[in-house]
Amino acid sequence: MTRVLLFARTKENADQVASFLSRKAPVGEVRVIHGNKGQNARLNSMDAFKEGNVRYLVATDVAARGIDVPQVSHVINFDVPLIYDDYVHRIGRTGRARHTGAAITFANPAERQHIERIEELIKQTIPLLEIPAEVEITTTPFEEEQTHARTIDEQRRREDGVALLELLDAL
Repeated sequence: MTRVLLFARTKENADQVASFLSRKAPVGEVRVIHGNKGQNARLNSMDAFKEGNVRYLVATDVAARGIDVPQVSHVINFDVPLIYDDYVHRIGRTGRARHTGAAITFANPAERQHIERIEELIKQTIPLLEIPAEVEITTTPFEEEQTHARTIDEQRRREDGVALLELLDAL
């Protein structure tokens, strides 16, 4: 991972990811850009990233479109974007100009439905990989598990409603 662009959905999550990386990353400077950062701070961070002086750039989708950064080795999505075109713009930051690159997206169970919709949009299957055994996984807080469960239930109810409407239309 030589030049890594990490995306988070919210400014708060971007700040948390950047803070964690600043403490834990073995080598390389970490910068964060999002809407609460001034234009000069965003431009300076982006220039430092382009020049290779910053190894990790954490961003919200403010940085996904219209940026040409050479040799981004990895794009990591810490969540699935809810605007599916944003996924295409995020991962399009790597593997440019005949360079290779990798895109990794973390998805919780409630976000799996969005992955399926993105696959339809890009007309490709996104491989689902298990987290390697050597990676330490902390327990999900109860409240977060409940939120995921509610989201999945809501998704199923919507899908059941759509299926019922399609059945009624067919009659």
